[in-house]
Amino acid sequence: MNATQEARPPKAVRISSTTGELAGISPLLDAAEAGVGDVPALLALAKDAGECAPKPGAGNTALLWEILASVTAVDVAAGRILEPHLDAAAILAQAAAADFDDAPADLPFDGTWGVFAAEAPGLKLEAKDAGGAVVLTGSKPWCSIAAQLDHAVLTAHLDGGGRAAFAVDLHAAGVGFADPEWTSLGLREVPSGTVHFDAVPAIPLGPAGWYYQRPGFAWGGMGVAACWFGGAVAVARNYVESLKQAADGGREPDQLALAHLGEIDRTLTGLTQYLARTAARIDAGELSGAGAWSEALRVRGSVAAAVARIQSLVSQNLGPAPLAFDARYGKRMADLSLYIRQHHAMRDDAQLGALTFKGDHPW
Repeated sequence: MNATQEARPPKAVRISSTTGELAGISPLLDAAEAGVGDVPALLALAKDAGECAPKPGAGNTALLWEILASVTAVDVAAGRILEPHLDAAAILAQAAAADFDDAPADLPFDGTWGVFAAEAPGLKLEAKDAGGAVVLTGSKPWCSIAAQLDHAVLTAHLDGGGRAAFAVDLHAAGVGFADPEWTSLGLREVPSGTVHFDAVPAIPLGPAGWYYQRPGFAWGGMGVAACWFGGAVAVARNYVESLKQAADGGREPDQLALAHLGEIDRTLTGLTQYLARTAARIDAGELSGAGAWSEALRVRGSVAAAVARIQSLVSQNLGPAPLAFDARYGKRMADLSLYIRQHHAMRDDAQLGALTFKGDHPW
Protein backbone atom coordinates (compact mmCIF):
# COMPACT_ATOMS: atom_id res chain seq x y z
CA MET A 1 0.00 0.00 0.00
CA ASN A 2 1.34 3.39 -0.92
CA ALA A 3 1.22 6.71 0.87
CA THR A 4 -1.54 8.02 -1.38
CA GLN A 5 -3.85 5.22 -0.33
CA GLU A 6 -3.12 5.78 3.37
CA ALA A 7 -3.81 9.51 2.91
CA ARG A 8 -7.41 8.90 1.86
CA PRO A 9 -10.05 10.02 4.39
CA PRO A 10 -10.75 7.24 6.91
CA LYS A 11 -13.80 5.17 6.02
CA ALA A 12 -16.34 4.11 8.63
CA VAL A 13 -17.23 0.46 9.18
CA ARG A 14 -20.96 0.02 8.68
CA ILE A 15 -23.01 -2.50 10.65
CA SER A 16 -26.54 -1.17 10.29
CA SER A 17 -26.48 2.64 10.38
CA THR A 18 -27.10 4.72 7.30
CA THR A 19 -24.31 6.55 5.54
CA GLY A 20 -25.70 9.81 6.86
CA GLU A 21 -25.70 8.54 10.43
CA LEU A 22 -22.12 7.37 10.12
CA ALA A 23 -21.01 10.75 8.76
CA GLY A 24 -21.24 12.06 12.29
CA ILE A 25 -18.29 9.97 13.45
CA SER A 26 -15.92 11.34 10.81
CA PRO A 27 -14.17 13.68 13.30
CA LEU A 28 -13.32 10.70 15.50
CA LEU A 29 -11.84 8.85 12.54
CA ASP A 30 -9.84 11.89 11.48
CA ALA A 31 -8.52 12.17 15.03
CA ALA A 32 -7.57 8.49 15.02
CA GLU A 33 -5.72 8.94 11.74
CA ALA A 34 -3.87 11.99 13.02
CA GLY A 35 -3.09 10.32 16.37
CA VAL A 36 -1.50 7.08 15.22
CA GLY A 37 1.31 6.31 17.66
CA ASP A 38 0.48 9.30 19.88
CA VAL A 39 -1.10 8.01 23.11
CA PRO A 40 -2.08 11.43 24.57
CA ALA A 41 -3.84 12.23 21.29
CA LEU A 42 -5.65 8.87 21.32
CA LEU A 43 -6.69 9.41 24.93
CA ALA A 44 -8.11 12.80 23.91
CA LEU A 45 -10.01 11.00 21.16
CA ALA A 46 -11.41 8.59 23.75
CA LYS A 47 -12.59 11.48 25.93
CA ASP A 48 -14.34 13.08 22.95
CA ALA A 49 -15.97 9.78 22.02
CA GLY A 50 -17.11 9.28 25.60
CA GLU A 51 -19.18 12.45 25.35
CA CYS A 52 -21.11 11.34 22.26
CA ALA A 53 -21.03 7.54 21.98
CA PRO A 54 -24.23 5.70 22.95
CA LYS A 55 -24.29 3.25 25.84
CA PRO A 56 -24.86 -0.45 25.07
CA GLY A 57 -28.48 -1.48 25.49
CA ALA A 58 -29.74 2.11 25.34
CA GLY A 59 -31.27 1.87 21.87
CA ASN A 60 -28.31 2.39 19.54
CA THR A 61 -25.85 -0.38 20.31
CA ALA A 62 -25.04 -0.82 16.62
CA LEU A 63 -23.72 2.75 16.40
CA LEU A 64 -21.54 2.15 19.48
CA TRP A 65 -20.06 -0.91 17.79
CA GLU A 66 -19.62 1.01 14.53
CA ILE A 67 -17.62 3.66 16.40
CA LEU A 68 -15.42 0.99 17.96
CA ALA A 69 -14.99 -0.89 14.69
CA SER A 70 -14.36 2.23 12.63
CA VAL A 71 -11.71 3.67 14.96
CA THR A 72 -9.98 0.26 15.11
CA ALA A 73 -10.06 0.04 11.33
CA VAL A 74 -8.04 3.25 11.24
CA ASP A 75 -5.58 2.08 13.91
CA VAL A 76 -5.88 -1.00 16.10
CA ALA A 77 -4.13 0.67 19.04
CA ALA A 78 -6.61 3.55 18.87
CA GLY A 79 -9.48 1.10 19.19
CA ARG A 80 -7.70 -0.72 22.01
CA ILE A 81 -7.47 2.57 23.94
CA LEU A 82 -11.01 3.71 23.13
CA GLU A 83 -12.86 0.50 24.04
CA PRO A 84 -12.15 0.38 27.81
CA HIS A 85 -12.88 4.10 28.19
CA LEU A 86 -16.36 3.61 26.70
CA ASP A 87 -16.82 0.38 28.66
CA ALA A 88 -16.04 2.20 31.90
CA ALA A 89 -18.66 4.83 31.06
CA ALA A 90 -21.21 2.08 30.56
CA ILE A 91 -20.28 0.31 33.81
CA LEU A 92 -20.62 3.50 35.85
CA ALA A 93 -24.03 4.20 34.29
CA GLN A 94 -25.18 0.63 34.96
CA ALA A 95 -24.02 0.82 38.57
CA ALA A 96 -25.83 4.13 39.13
CA ALA A 97 -29.04 2.66 37.72
CA ALA A 98 -28.84 -0.64 39.62
CA ASP A 99 -31.29 -1.55 42.36
CA PHE A 100 -28.83 -2.87 44.94
CA ASP A 101 -28.35 -1.18 48.30
CA ASP A 102 -25.92 1.71 48.37
CA ALA A 103 -25.86 2.06 44.59
CA PRO A 104 -23.47 4.93 43.82
CA ALA A 105 -24.85 8.21 42.67
CA ASP A 106 -23.87 9.33 39.20
CA LEU A 107 -20.11 9.51 39.30
CA PRO A 108 -18.50 12.30 37.28
CA PHE A 109 -17.07 10.72 34.17
CA ASP A 110 -14.13 13.06 33.82
CA GLY A 111 -10.64 12.33 32.59
CA THR A 112 -9.63 9.04 31.01
CA TRP A 113 -10.58 5.58 32.21
CA GLY A 114 -9.44 1.98 32.02
CA VAL A 115 -11.09 -1.28 33.02
CA PHE A 116 -8.89 -3.81 34.86
CA ALA A 117 -10.47 -7.16 35.72
CA ALA A 118 -7.69 -9.66 34.93
CA GLU A 119 -6.08 -11.93 37.50
CA ALA A 120 -2.64 -13.55 37.58
CA PRO A 121 -0.96 -16.17 39.80
CA GLY A 122 0.80 -14.66 42.79
CA LEU A 123 -1.00 -11.32 42.53
CA LYS A 124 -4.12 -10.34 44.45
CA LEU A 125 -5.94 -7.07 44.96
CA GLU A 126 -8.09 -6.92 48.09
CA ALA A 127 -10.82 -4.52 49.16
CA LYS A 128 -10.78 -3.76 52.88
CA ASP A 129 -13.19 -1.91 55.14
CA ALA A 130 -11.59 1.18 56.67
CA GLY A 131 -14.05 2.76 59.05
CA GLY A 132 -16.98 2.66 56.67
CA ALA A 133 -14.91 3.42 53.59
CA VAL A 134 -13.21 0.98 51.23
CA VAL A 135 -9.50 0.86 50.50
CA LEU A 136 -7.63 -1.29 48.02
CA THR A 137 -4.42 -3.09 48.90
CA GLY A 138 -2.41 -5.44 46.72
CA SER A 139 -1.54 -5.70 43.04
CA LYS A 140 -3.52 -5.84 39.81
CA PRO A 141 -1.98 -7.28 36.62
CA TRP A 142 -2.62 -6.47 32.96
CA CYS A 143 -3.40 -2.81 33.49
CA SER A 144 -2.98 -1.24 30.06
CA ILE A 145 -1.39 2.25 29.96
CA ALA A 146 -2.44 2.69 33.61
CA ALA A 147 0.21 5.33 34.31
CA GLN A 148 -1.31 7.54 31.60
CA LEU A 149 -4.92 7.19 32.76
CA ASP A 150 -6.85 9.19 35.35
CA HIS A 151 -9.26 6.58 36.70
CA ALA A 152 -10.14 2.91 36.44
CA VAL A 153 -12.93 0.48 37.07
CA LEU A 154 -11.31 -2.61 38.54
CA THR A 155 -12.20 -5.79 40.39
CA ALA A 156 -10.90 -6.75 43.84
CA HIS A 157 -11.39 -9.62 46.27
CA LEU A 158 -13.68 -9.10 49.26
CA ASP A 159 -13.08 -10.25 52.83
CA GLY A 160 -16.23 -12.34 52.73
CA GLY A 161 -15.32 -14.00 49.46
CA GLY A 162 -16.00 -13.18 45.84
CA ARG A 163 -14.97 -10.20 43.78
CA ALA A 164 -16.60 -6.82 43.30
CA ALA A 165 -16.00 -3.78 41.13
CA PHE A 166 -14.68 -0.43 42.29
CA ALA A 167 -13.89 2.97 40.82
CA VAL A 168 -10.47 4.30 41.74
CA ASP A 169 -8.43 7.45 41.15
CA LEU A 170 -5.12 6.38 39.63
CA HIS A 171 -3.51 9.64 40.80
CA ALA A 172 -4.30 8.89 44.45
CA ALA A 173 -1.57 8.44 47.04
CA GLY A 174 -0.61 4.81 47.39
CA VAL A 175 -0.89 3.93 43.68
CA GLY A 176 2.36 2.64 42.15
CA PHE A 177 3.09 1.55 38.59
CA ALA A 178 5.54 -1.25 37.86
CA ASP A 179 7.61 -1.11 34.70
CA PRO A 180 5.56 -3.17 32.20
CA GLU A 181 8.75 -4.50 30.54
CA TRP A 182 6.63 -4.68 27.39
CA THR A 183 8.57 -6.34 24.57
CA SER A 184 5.70 -7.02 22.18
CA LEU A 185 5.89 -5.68 18.64
CA GLY A 186 2.08 -5.55 18.67
CA LEU A 187 0.25 -2.76 20.48
CA ARG A 188 3.52 -1.13 21.44
CA GLU A 189 1.66 2.03 22.46
CA VAL A 190 -0.55 0.07 24.89
CA PRO A 191 1.78 -1.72 27.31
CA SER A 192 0.09 -3.69 30.08
CA GLY A 193 1.77 -3.90 33.47
CA THR A 194 1.07 -4.37 37.16
CA VAL A 195 -0.33 -1.61 39.36
CA HIS A 196 0.26 -1.72 43.12
CA PHE A 197 -2.20 -0.29 45.64
CA ASP A 198 -1.44 0.60 49.24
CA ALA A 199 -4.64 1.51 51.12
CA VAL A 200 -6.04 3.46 48.17
CA PRO A 201 -9.63 4.76 48.61
CA ALA A 202 -12.16 3.28 46.19
CA ILE A 203 -15.86 3.63 45.42
CA PRO A 204 -17.84 0.34 45.38
CA LEU A 205 -19.76 -0.37 42.19
CA GLY A 206 -22.04 -3.12 43.41
CA PRO A 207 -21.92 -6.19 45.64
CA ALA A 208 -19.90 -9.35 45.13
CA GLY A 209 -20.52 -10.81 41.69
CA TRP A 210 -22.50 -7.90 40.28
CA TYR A 211 -19.77 -6.89 37.84
CA TYR A 212 -19.84 -10.32 36.18
CA GLN A 213 -23.56 -11.04 36.51
CA ARG A 214 -24.87 -7.84 34.92
CA PRO A 215 -25.83 -8.16 31.23
CA GLY A 216 -23.46 -5.28 30.50
CA PHE A 217 -20.55 -7.65 31.12
CA ALA A 218 -21.59 -9.67 28.07
CA TRP A 219 -22.32 -6.52 26.08
CA GLY A 220 -18.86 -5.17 26.86
CA GLY A 221 -17.32 -8.43 25.69
CA MET A 222 -19.12 -8.04 22.39
CA GLY A 223 -17.87 -4.46 22.15
CA VAL A 224 -14.31 -5.82 22.18
CA ALA A 225 -15.32 -8.16 19.34
CA ALA A 226 -16.58 -5.13 17.41
CA CYS A 227 -13.04 -3.74 17.64
CA TRP A 228 -11.61 -7.02 16.34
CA PHE A 229 -14.14 -6.88 13.51
CA GLY A 230 -12.96 -3.40 12.56
CA GLY A 231 -9.39 -4.65 12.44
CA ALA A 232 -10.42 -7.49 10.13
CA VAL A 233 -12.21 -5.03 7.84
CA ALA A 234 -9.05 -2.92 7.65
CA VAL A 235 -6.93 -5.94 6.68
CA ALA A 236 -9.49 -6.87 4.01
CA ARG A 237 -9.40 -3.33 2.67
CA ASN A 238 -5.60 -3.55 2.52
CA TYR A 239 -5.99 -6.67 0.40
CA VAL A 240 -8.46 -5.12 -2.05
CA GLU A 241 -6.29 -2.04 -2.49
CA SER A 242 -3.22 -4.18 -3.10
CA LEU A 243 -5.03 -6.22 -5.74
CA LYS A 244 -6.25 -3.05 -7.45
CA GLN A 245 -2.78 -1.53 -7.35
CA ALA A 246 -1.34 -4.68 -8.93
CA ALA A 247 -4.08 -4.66 -11.60
CA ASP A 248 -3.30 -1.02 -12.41
CA GLY A 249 0.27 -2.16 -13.01
CA GLY A 250 -0.87 -4.86 -15.43
CA ARG A 251 -1.04 -7.85 -13.06
CA GLU A 252 -4.64 -8.99 -12.77
CA PRO A 253 -5.57 -11.14 -9.74
CA ASP A 254 -5.58 -14.85 -10.46
CA GLN A 255 -8.35 -17.29 -9.52
CA LEU A 256 -6.79 -18.07 -6.15
CA ALA A 257 -6.57 -14.41 -5.18
CA LEU A 258 -10.18 -13.88 -6.23
CA ALA A 259 -11.37 -17.00 -4.42
CA HIS A 260 -9.77 -15.76 -1.22
CA LEU A 261 -11.33 -12.34 -1.73
CA GLY A 262 -14.70 -14.02 -2.16
CA GLU A 263 -14.25 -15.94 1.09
CA ILE A 264 -13.28 -12.73 2.87
CA ASP A 265 -16.39 -11.02 1.51
CA ARG A 266 -18.64 -13.88 2.65
CA THR A 267 -17.08 -13.86 6.08
CA LEU A 268 -17.31 -10.12 6.69
CA THR A 269 -20.81 -9.83 5.24
CA GLY A 270 -22.02 -12.65 7.48
CA LEU A 271 -20.43 -11.07 10.54
CA THR A 272 -21.93 -7.67 9.69
CA GLN A 273 -25.39 -9.18 9.58
CA TYR A 274 -24.78 -11.14 12.79
CA LEU A 275 -23.56 -8.07 14.67
CA ALA A 276 -26.51 -6.01 13.41
CA ARG A 277 -29.01 -8.63 14.59
CA THR A 278 -27.27 -9.01 17.94
CA ALA A 279 -27.16 -5.25 18.55
CA ALA A 280 -30.88 -5.04 17.77
CA ARG A 281 -31.59 -7.90 20.19
CA ILE A 282 -29.64 -6.14 22.95
CA ASP A 283 -31.63 -2.95 22.41
CA ALA A 284 -34.89 -4.93 22.39
CA GLY A 285 -34.07 -6.40 25.80
CA GLU A 286 -33.66 -9.94 24.47
CA LEU A 287 -30.09 -10.31 25.76
CA SER A 288 -30.44 -9.03 29.29
CA GLY A 289 -30.76 -12.39 31.02
CA ALA A 290 -28.90 -15.65 31.43
CA GLY A 291 -28.40 -16.13 27.69
CA ALA A 292 -26.39 -12.93 27.26
CA TRP A 293 -23.03 -14.52 28.01
CA SER A 294 -23.66 -17.46 25.66
CA GLU A 295 -24.33 -14.99 22.87
CA ALA A 296 -21.21 -13.03 23.79
CA LEU A 297 -19.13 -16.20 23.51
CA ARG A 298 -20.65 -16.92 20.09
CA VAL A 299 -19.96 -13.40 18.86
CA ARG A 300 -16.44 -13.27 20.22
CA GLY A 301 -15.55 -16.73 18.92
CA SER A 302 -16.99 -16.05 15.48
CA VAL A 303 -15.17 -12.74 15.11
CA ALA A 304 -11.86 -14.04 16.49
CA ALA A 305 -11.92 -17.01 14.08
CA ALA A 306 -12.72 -14.68 11.19
CA VAL A 307 -9.86 -12.33 12.08
CA ALA A 308 -7.37 -15.20 12.16
CA ARG A 309 -8.66 -16.58 8.85
CA ILE A 310 -8.63 -13.21 7.08
CA GLN A 311 -5.14 -12.43 8.33
CA SER A 312 -3.95 -15.81 7.08
CA LEU A 313 -5.55 -15.43 3.63
CA VAL A 314 -4.22 -11.91 3.13
CA SER A 315 -0.72 -12.82 4.34
CA GLN A 316 -0.58 -15.81 2.01
CA ASN A 317 -1.60 -13.74 -0.99
CA LEU A 318 0.44 -10.61 -0.37
CA GLY A 319 3.54 -12.45 0.78
CA PRO A 320 6.37 -10.93 2.84
CA ALA A 321 6.74 -7.59 1.05
CA PRO A 322 4.11 -5.53 2.91
CA LEU A 323 5.15 -7.01 6.24
CA ALA A 324 8.75 -6.06 5.49
CA PHE A 325 8.28 -2.67 3.82
CA ASP A 326 4.83 -1.26 4.68
CA ALA A 327 5.03 -0.02 8.26
CA ARG A 328 1.31 0.73 8.55
CA TYR A 329 0.26 -2.70 7.30
CA GLY A 330 2.83 -4.48 9.46
CA LYS A 331 1.71 -2.54 12.53
CA ARG A 332 -1.93 -3.40 11.88
CA MET A 333 -1.19 -7.11 11.52
CA ALA A 334 0.97 -7.22 14.67
CA ASP A 335 -1.48 -5.15 16.73
CA LEU A 336 -4.46 -7.23 15.66
CA SER A 337 -2.71 -10.55 16.26
CA LEU A 338 -2.06 -9.58 19.87
CA TYR A 339 -5.45 -7.98 20.43
CA ILE A 340 -7.45 -11.09 19.48
CA ARG A 341 -5.54 -13.10 22.05
CA GLN A 342 -7.98 -11.62 24.55
CA HIS A 343 -10.15 -14.39 23.15
CA HIS A 344 -9.30 -17.65 24.89
CA ALA A 345 -9.90 -19.82 21.83
CA MET A 346 -10.83 -23.39 22.71
CA ARG A 347 -11.26 -22.58 26.40
CA ASP A 348 -13.98 -20.08 25.50
CA ASP A 349 -15.52 -22.68 23.19
CA ALA A 350 -15.43 -25.17 26.07
CA GLN A 351 -17.28 -22.64 28.24
CA LEU A 352 -19.83 -22.16 25.47
CA GLY A 353 -20.11 -25.92 25.07
CA ALA A 354 -20.88 -26.30 28.77
CA LEU A 355 -23.67 -23.73 28.48
CA THR A 356 -24.94 -25.42 25.33
CA PHE A 357 -24.93 -28.78 27.11
CA LYS A 358 -27.20 -27.28 29.77
CA GLY A 359 -29.65 -26.30 27.03
CA ASP A 360 -28.69 -22.66 26.50
CA HIS A 361 -28.79 -22.56 22.71
CA PRO A 362 -31.24 -21.33 20.01
CA TRP A 363 -31.32 -24.51 17.97
